Amino acid sequence: MHPFAFTKVSDTREALDAGRRGGRYIAGGTTLVDLMRETVERPETLVDITGLPLREVTVTERGGLRIGALVRMAEAAAHPKVRTLFPVVSEALELSASAQLRNMATLGGNIMQRTRCTYFRDVTADCNKREPESGCAALHGFNRTHAILGTSDHCVATHPSDVAVAFAALEARVSLLGPEGERHLPFADFLLRPGSSPQHEQALRKGELITAVEIPAHPRPLRSGYLKVRDRQSYEFALTSAAVALHIRGGVIREAKVAAGGVGTVPWKLPTVERHLVGERPSESLWAAAAERAADGARPLEHNRFKVELLKRTVERQLRTIGGTK
Repeated sequence: MHPFAFTKVSDTREALDAGRRGGRYIAGGTTLVDLMRETVERPETLVDITGLPLREVTVTERGGLRIGALVRMAEAAAHPKVRTLFPVVSEALELSASAQLRNMATLGGNIMQRTRCTYFRDVTADCNKREPESGCAALHGFNRTHAILGTSDHCVATHPSDVAVAFAALEARVSLLGPEGERHLPFADFLLRPGSSPQHEQALRKGELITAVEIPAHPRPLRSGYLKVRDRQSYEFALTSAAVALHIRGGVIREAKVAAGGVGTVPWKLPTVERHLVGERPSESLWAAAAERAADGARPLEHNRFKVELLKRTVERQLRTIGGTK
């Protein structure tokens, strides 16, 4: 680990001043500290923001949900409003990491976490995300866990967050505070696909701080849930996952929100699947036909071709679970 300075702030103004000077924000530290130990990250200054008042979970006027950036994963998963209004978020959190990490990690840190690609974390390997223009060892290496959607010739690493998949499905937005004031970004615009510059992972401006994630109101009743497929049942990242939310009224699907994880360089929204569902009556044949579109545009690699079919089956299974056939 390289030497660094450490400062603790007690209000957002102090935090923004420190961030503007190049400080890196830290709360739970469950990702950043690991990367510092491995010398992947080498910040000169860490800014402890755990004293900031960003720990509220509130229902918005229209019936959406606002979750403060410093709410712990375990707290958000157990919060009665999260569990009642958006079970998909609670389930995604409960299927993440380990109980110990969920008790430490924050919502803001979770969506900011960096890839678990082994080549990214091995400082002896070529990685454009870690060292631009150095190459991507995963392209021709062992790439079983890598992405099949949203990839480029520069990077094929998956985004590791589970709850980010739920946020993408629900079309959440990220609230940011920076030296130039407050702004709000659709979740789909916050996390960036790699393109030719995979080192740029979020649409953050210098010194900006995540203050909250806000889920908009959705029609009721809303059925939702999260399915995660992985090599083992505990403390493992997704091979594929599916976040599904359906508004069914009068026996017809009025609104569908679907996203996938474990397969994309960012949480992957599935609009073609959604369009196939809206206006239809739930049925086994509908779930299968909609899920067939889940892997549209996939670019599998040598060792992860199985993800194409696995993704379709994951989405179909979760559609059936949430939508039923009655």
